[in-house]
Amino acid sequence: MILLKLILRRIHLILALASGLFLINLSITGALLIYAKEIQTIINPQYWLLGDNHSNKKQHLLTLSELTAKIEQQTVQKIQFIQPEENRQIAWQVRLENKHYLSINPYTAEILLAYEFSDTFYGFTMSWHRWLLYTNDTNEKPMQLWVSIASLVFIIELIIGFTLWVKPKHRLKRLNVRWKAKNKIRFTQLHGTIGVIFCFPLILISFSGIAFFWQDATKQIIESLSFSKIQQHNYQHQLFSNKAPQLDKAYNVAKAALADGKVFRIYLPSNAGTPLALRIEMPNESHASSWSWANPYTGELLSSFDASETSVATQVWNFKYKFHIGEFIGWPVKVLWLLISLMPCFFILSGIYLWVKRKPT
Repeated sequence: MILLKLILRRIHLILALASGLFLINLSITGALLIYAKEIQTIINPQYWLLGDNHSNKKQHLLTLSELTAKIEQQTVQKIQFIQPEENRQIAWQVRLENKHYLSINPYTAEILLAYEFSDTFYGFTMSWHRWLLYTNDTNEKPMQLWVSIASLVFIIELIIGFTLWVKPKHRLKRLNVRWKAKNKIRFTQLHGTIGVIFCFPLILISFSGIAFFWQDATKQIIESLSFSKIQQHNYQHQLFSNKAPQLDKAYNVAKAALADGKVFRIYLPSNAGTPLALRIEMPNESHASSWSWANPYTGELLSSFDASETSVATQVWNFKYKFHIGEFIGWPVKVLWLLISLMPCFFILSGIYLWVKRKPT
C-alpha cells in the first residue's frame, strides 16, 4: 500500500510538471473567457452597444432583405450569417464570407466595427485558450491537440489526487485547513481539500472542453453512460430556382416553424442551391441546437429540427458549451465557475511549492 502511494505521488508530480504550463494557460484564459465579452464591452462600448439613443425604441428593425442589401453594398461581400440580439441596446454581429466580422446597428445598417475574430479581446482570449494563438500556413491549429492532451492529463491528475485522499483512514477529518499552521502544512491541506471538494465539477468541465476537439470519442462516452444515441439533424436538400430571392418571406416561415424559440443565428444562402437556415434556441434548450430551413426563392418551409425533444444523450451533448463556460442558472454559477477555473493554476503552483519544500536543502 505504501509503495502504491509513493508510485501514485510520483506519477502525480511528473504529470503536473509535464503539463503545468498548459494547465496554467488554460486556467487563466478560461477565467478571462467567462467575462471576456463583458470586458470588451466595458473597454469599447461604442463597438458593441447602440447607446442610450431613445429614438431606437421608436425605430423598427430593418427587414432581413433590407439589412442584407445594405451590408453587402457597404462591404462588397456576401453575408454568411447574422447573429441577432433581443436586447435593443446590443449590436448585432455579422460574419462575411471572407471570415471577417462586423458589429452593426440593425436599425440603420451602420457598421460599428469591422474585425477579425482574434482582433477582439474575446476572440484573442478564445484563440489563446483553445489553440495557443498558433495557426499554420494551411490554416490548421495543431496546438489544439496538445491543449486537449493537457486537459486529459488534468483529469488523470484529479483521479490520482482523489485516490490518494480516499485510500488512508480519517478521510473527512483531513478535509480541513489549519490557517494558522506553517505554509507547507497550510498549502498541503488547501491543495488536498480543494482538490477533493471540486474534483467532480473540474473533471466535468475538463471533459466538456475536450469534447470540442475529440468529438467522436466523447460522444461515445456520453452515449454509453446515458444508454441513448446523440441525434443530429440530417437535412440535405439541393434547391434549383431562377426566381428572385424572397428572404423576408422565407425568414418568417422558418421562424414560425419553431415559433416558441429564439433565433440565435440566421444563415443566408451561400449559393443558389442552399436554403435559408435559422439556428434556434427552444425554451427547454440550454443552447441553440434547433434548426429550421426555408426555400429563399419561394418562402416554402423545407424542414425543421427541434433539439429540445431529442434523447438524453443529445441534451447532455448540447449542454456542454453552456456548462463549460458556467452560463446556466444565473450569475452565482458564473462567479463559482470563475473561481473553479483558477483552481488548476493554484494546484500547479502549490504543488510545485510543496515539491520544492520537500527536497533536501
